[in-house]
Amino acid sequence: MIGVSVGRTDRAAGSPLAPAWLSVPEDPAALDPVIWPEAFGRGPDGVLTVSGIPATELAERFGTPAYVYSEDVLRARARAFRDAFGEAFARIGAEVSVYYAGKSFLTTEVVRWIRQEGLNVDTASGGELAVALRGGMEPARIALHGNNKSAAEITRALDAGLGRIVVDSLAEIELVARLARTLGVVAPVMIRVTPGVHASTHEFIATAHEDQKFGLSLAAPEDGGDSPAMQAVAACVVDPALDLRGIHCHIGSQIFDAEGFGTAAERVLAFMASADERFGLELPELDLGGGYGIAYTEADTPRPAREIAESLADRVAAAASALGIAVPHLSIEPGRAISGPAACTLYTVGTLKTVTVEPGAQRRYVSVDGGMSDNARPVLYGADYTAVLANRVSAAAPVLSRVVGKHCESGDVVVRDVYLPEDLAPGDLLAVPATGAYCWALSSNYNWVPRPPVVAVRAAGAQPDARLIVRGETEDDLLARDLGA
Repeated sequence: MIGVSVGRTDRAAGSPLAPAWLSVPEDPAALDPVIWPEAFGRGPDGVLTVSGIPATELAERFGTPAYVYSEDVLRARARAFRDAFGEAFARIGAEVSVYYAGKSFLTTEVVRWIRQEGLNVDTASGGELAVALRGGMEPARIALHGNNKSAAEITRALDAGLGRIVVDSLAEIELVARLARTLGVVAPVMIRVTPGVHASTHEFIATAHEDQKFGLSLAAPEDGGDSPAMQAVAACVVDPALDLRGIHCHIGSQIFDAEGFGTAAERVLAFMASADERFGLELPELDLGGGYGIAYTEADTPRPAREIAESLADRVAAAASALGIAVPHLSIEPGRAISGPAACTLYTVGTLKTVTVEPGAQRRYVSVDGGMSDNARPVLYGADYTAVLANRVSAAAPVLSRVVGKHCESGDVVVRDVYLPEDLAPGDLLAVPATGAYCWALSSNYNWVPRPPVVAVRAAGAQPDARLIVRGETEDDLLARDLGA
């Protein structure tokens, strides 16, 4: 392999338009190992490889844009969470279940990978549940989330025998109980609470503060009555159609600060102790959700799964000891942290345009054959990505560039700021890393652009293998739904 180390020059040599975190790379072909897992490299000819297969071959076989997943990376990251949390919590005498958050990226093939690696799956809709079942996941290892589940979705979950339904409101508790009685079953439920922890992340993906749509607050009302969360426990305890398994919380997504997870665990454990004392029960499970951050750019500093697990186990053990309760069975729900680094998106460069932003400061716009329809995160959250030249290496000087899509929106930005070689030309391939989570899942047909294929690559012995796991759409696919056509 070549070009796997990352060297940087002083930022003063770069463009005055570059953000403070972006440095000028000494070698634009280098792959930052914090962003690019080991399965991504460069061959002897300088072409980017995914689990040993050149990007040029993948583009020729499957076209661009294309989401390219390393099955090896996704499986390895699933195992890392399974092993790290299992071992850390075994040390304090507790068991752990890892639920892969399917909302990040879910296909029937991915369900099979996750199942084979010993993980469960978390679904957030009837459609995700259908994929999990079709992929062969045992119903007892599936959870159903959602703040507004339909009666049909809940009925499907009860009919299938799901291991848990995470209830999100008092009204939903009544609905689940009524449907369970109609079917003659007992519904296994967990109550989602909001512990009042404001995670250090984007407002749209922080989910544990009070002013948002998810969960039931731990805070008691001003009149001194029960909190919504305690009312939910009371409603579950008195209804024989419900089996209350425990408490669930999730503080947000793309979080690097460890403090929030520990604080949430302490608050929820204290609530569980209060519920145990009041109702004479011992809630057996605590689900702390997911939200573990990954590296999209050099500015990001993700924590290894083992470090997260060890830190959280210590906080949980100390809190349980102080409260005088046993450490419950713990569940976590990593999604992005498993699927995100496992994929890159390949694009073909089209037009290039350099504009003068201010005297002495220029920005080059690099247009590619995809955009906000295959990665909505930049326009939704202002998310930052990086990119590399994938079909060759270049000794040309790095130029501050903005990679943009082909859609009729000025906000159609794929990579806001990146240094790319000065000799970049139409027909070159670009690879954007860390696109394995929430890119395919949020994709659209804006401007009637068909969604790209999903390609899975694995290093199967001496002969790497690449195959479609979701075929790309065609214009005929889109027109087939237009009943006036």
